[in-house]
Amino acid sequence: MRVLLVAYGSRGDIEPMAGFALRLRELGAEVQMCAPPDFAELLDTVGLPLVPLGQSIREMTTEAVRETKPTVALTLPERAARIAAATYASLAAVAEGCDAVVATGLMPAAAAARSVADKLGIPYVFVSYFPTYLPSEQHPPLVWPGRQAPPEVTDNQVLWDLNAEIMNELFGGGVNALRTSVGLPPVDDVREHVFTDRPWLAADPVLGPWPEPEPEPAGPGVVQTGAWIKPDERPLPAELEAFLGAGTPPVYVGFGSMPLREAQEVARAAVAAVRAQGRRVLVSRGWADLALTDDQDDCFAVGEVNQQALFGRVAAVVHHGGAGTTTTAARAGAPQVVVPQMADQPYWAGRVAELGIGAAHEGPDPTFDSLSTALAGVLTPEVRARAAAVAGTIRTDGTAVAAKLLLEVVGRAPSPAPSA
Repeated sequence: MRVLLVAYGSRGDIEPMAGFALRLRELGAEVQMCAPPDFAELLDTVGLPLVPLGQSIREMTTEAVRETKPTVALTLPERAARIAAATYASLAAVAEGCDAVVATGLMPAAAAARSVADKLGIPYVFVSYFPTYLPSEQHPPLVWPGRQAPPEVTDNQVLWDLNAEIMNELFGGGVNALRTSVGLPPVDDVREHVFTDRPWLAADPVLGPWPEPEPEPAGPGVVQTGAWIKPDERPLPAELEAFLGAGTPPVYVGFGSMPLREAQEVARAAVAAVRAQGRRVLVSRGWADLALTDDQDDCFAVGEVNQQALFGRVAAVVHHGGAGTTTTAARAGAPQVVVPQMADQPYWAGRVAELGIGAAHEGPDPTFDSLSTALAGVLTPEVRARAAAVAGTIRTDGTAVAAKLLLEVVGRAPSPAPSA
């Protein structure tokens, strides 16, 4: 079996897909990973060759977050059309002979992946890493910037209907132009086309439960596999080990692959707030380029490290609320302070608070006072005990469940017709 895996997004989109790729490879499948060029080194460390897709995601998100004007100003539908066309071209060049396509990430890239699968006549699966990206009457959709629903509209089904209209407005033209250009019929509903009637939810059932009953095995509906975790056996750097061993467990502060508008102001506020709790500080540079504020020995900065090995040795984790970081901290039993910036991050902040394993910061801009309040609330024996209890419930078999499902999907599929 040969599988094309497409993940166009930040590290939180790519690393889980890499974990799935490794599981498929263990089962004897041939895997082709397609992702932004930023993650070539990450994938190379586990022996997964990369077909690079489009512009650097780090550059794209930095432009958006820091409001840097691009060289050529394009509307969002125009940018989406370009992403769809470029992604299709990259995927089509390596998709021949594949038995299935699995995609996640940006909508126009996933639409291109669906078009490649349609062109080849092979199964396509869409994966979401958090529940509220997928339609349900039990929760409202994500709000697209600049396209909020009228405040008087509160019915979830009406909000999802409006969401479908927005998706068609933003992506329909580019997606259908692409499909027409390669001899495929246009689609009326881009969201339904990309998500399908049986998307997978790669989130832990305790951390991110799907709010509706499990579907019948052969029927439509969301299928929750559990979180996709890429095992990490890397040792921690010697200098970090020395810092960890030189005192009490520090508080980790990092925002992963999230640029920040005022990164050094955030770093100063975080370091001061952690010190005010009588704790040492471990700053992760990440895409925000966080840096130390002074040369005191109670503070240490790290780059790329094994969070799975690290988070069990810290007092708490202050982070942006990406699905991967939230899951890793929860597995480690580390109390969390989630400072959500965008997309799924407010959802994970809310879940951390609801589960009692940490605090949800209000808004994306932390200050000394706001972080001090949050840290005081989570650096307690009660929250630590609750976090340890929840850690024991987190499943680690998500990629195995998904691999079995994919084998079943491919086994049920008819033989593909020759492409036109």
